[in-house]
This record gives sequence, C-alpha cells and structure tokens, in this order.
Amino acid sequence: MLETLVVLLVLFWLLGMVSAYTMGGFIHILLVVAVVVVLVRVIRGRSPL
Repeated sequence: MLETLVVLLVLFWLLGMVSAYTMGGFIHILLVVAVVVVLVRVIRGRSPL
C-alpha cells in the first residue's frame, strides 16, 4: 500500500508540473513526502519500490 501511495504522489507531482502554477507548491510538498517515505524504507532495509 505504501508503494502505491508513493507512485500516486509522484504521478500527481508530474501532473502538477504540466498543470496550473497555483497547484505547484502543493504538488511539490507531496513529492517531498513521497521521497521521505522512500528514504525511510531504504534506511529500514526494505526495497524502495
């Protein structure tokens, strides 16, 4: 489930890059959350995806 969340956040970030400027900040926050989740999984010794 966590992997699905990461994939969705990255997809929303990519959508934000090509959509309205006002959503850009929110999408980048979601991207940061997704990266942090992946890093936590790597530190714990699990596969990142």
